[in-house]
Amino acid sequence: MVLKGVVHGKTIELEQPVNLPDGQEVTVVVQPAEPGKKLAVGEGLRRAFGGWSDDIKGLDEYLEWNRQQRKRTRREPAE
Repeated sequence: MVLKGVVHGKTIELEQPVNLPDGQEVTVVVQPAEPGKKLAVGEGLRRAFGGWSDDIKGLDEYLEWNRQQRKRTRREPAE
């Protein structure tokens, strides 16, 4: 079933009624209604980085920590 709706904070108001009882759990895949609309330069990366988009230093620190963790657990290749 594919339905359209409008987001209002944490609520999505659907254009038409759904034949499900109140309280029914559902899985929702959210995507913009205009898939062909182009984003401003850099906007896709900003969205992809999510919480890191406003904390570049924190992202750098996390990536360096991650590299160090990988070095610690990497095995030497067998010959």
